Amino acid sequence: MAGSRRRRLRAAVTCVLAGSLAVLLGACGVLSTEDDRRAAEELAEKHLPGQIKAIGARTLFPGTGGSEITFAVADDRDAVVRLRIDAEKNTCDGKECAGVLKEAVARGRADAAAFRTLRDAFAGCGYEVIALGPSGTSSPYVVAELTNATVEKVLAEIGGCVQRWVAASGPDSPLAEAKAAHVNVVSPALAAERSRGKDSWPTLMRLTRGDLIASLTRRTHHSAAYEIEAGQVDTAGRARVVRPFKQSQEFGRTVQKAVADELRATYPDVVVSTYQWVWRLEPGRVDRQTGYLLFCPEPDERGRCVNSDDAVLVTTDGRGNPVGEIRIVHDVRDGTGALRLPPY
Repeated sequence: MAGSRRRRLRAAVTCVLAGSLAVLLGACGVLSTEDDRRAAEELAEKHLPGQIKAIGARTLFPGTGGSEITFAVADDRDAVVRLRIDAEKNTCDGKECAGVLKEAVARGRADAAAFRTLRDAFAGCGYEVIALGPSGTSSPYVVAELTNATVEKVLAEIGGCVQRWVAASGPDSPLAEAKAAHVNVVSPALAAERSRGKDSWPTLMRLTRGDLIASLTRRTHHSAAYEIEAGQVDTAGRARVVRPFKQSQEFGRTVQKAVADELRATYPDVVVSTYQWVWRLEPGRVDRQTGYLLFCPEPDERGRCVNSDDAVLVTTDGRGNPVGEIRIVHDVRDGTGALRLPPY
């Protein structure tokens, strides 16, 4: 890698003479991924000849320096391997590179195997996994149209998929030991417009891409939670609405104002705190959701509501307008100050 250092030094001198920060960061290549990718490819060829192939690279500047190099695995269509390498320092994640590369390949293969367990469990009950959370084996995205007429049936079907997933993962898997699993549910219309990526990419590269997740979350969708205890899943599940930021802000403002207006009949100086984000759909409804807002009967000396010990449980329509009566709950914090909202 001495040649790499000499090339970088020459490029740096040229950039400094040019006197352009933009050139330093870009065209001169001082912080490009080219040297890191070349070093990673040489490393792979030396220690794992013919087993992996570099297919992408991105700079880690200005966070840590170096680059992240992405590899496909020759005999595993699903697996993706990511190696963080700094050719200048001749290190990978600050360690000796050969060992880090082998660990990364083993991790990539293990993640691919876990993904296949997940994919097959959902496919077996009729649901295709179209995207995944960042880890590649969590928070799958599936497609279904949730309406008042279908929501209970669909959630129960997906719950059955989760039970298959837990069972197939085995009793010693992280999933079996988890307290809950979460599944994102997007509408067919939203799924049809998603960013699909290239078929030639490894499956776990395609399904965990940031632009794919962004395309699936740019409009409202749902997240279903399934509790797990001793390997058994509560397949009924509970769902919540996940809104894009702007719509979430609008919903929060609507419900806060409506609740504050109603509370003023009892507490003229009431201050309603920030809208609590995690609300749940009412059973059998997608147009009704219930959740808590905290409030203070009177503001503090700065006009704020901090560490409130009072809350309101309220059910709203999709826009945040209360439906029915609100319920006031007192003493919602324990002796340590931790929030302890009653279940609903």
